[in-house]
Amino acid sequence: MLPSSHMKSTFELPDALFRQLREHAARNGTTIKAVLQAALRMYFRGAGKGRAPRFKLRDGSVRGMRLVPGVNLSDWSSINEIIYEGRGGTGRPSR
Repeated sequence: MLPSSHMKSTFELPDALFRQLREHAARNGTTIKAVLQAALRMYFRGAGKGRAPRFKLRDGSVRGMRLVPGVNLSDWSSINEIIYEGRGGTGRPSR
């Protein structure tokens, strides 16, 4: 047998992950093999060093009145009325 620079391997993937893999390959006009090779290269280059990518929370600050004077923040029904005021709602969330 001649030495080979490639190794064949068999492994199991959850069905949902395999579907994603197959769809990604089809969408990008490539093979499952090529996608797996690229993913493993990225992983070993550093993306998979045991840490998830750093997440930065976007600034969700709002302008305006901020807290509404006279609203009891411990009373959900008061808060709910203000949330739905003018929006055609009943002032009660659906359950």
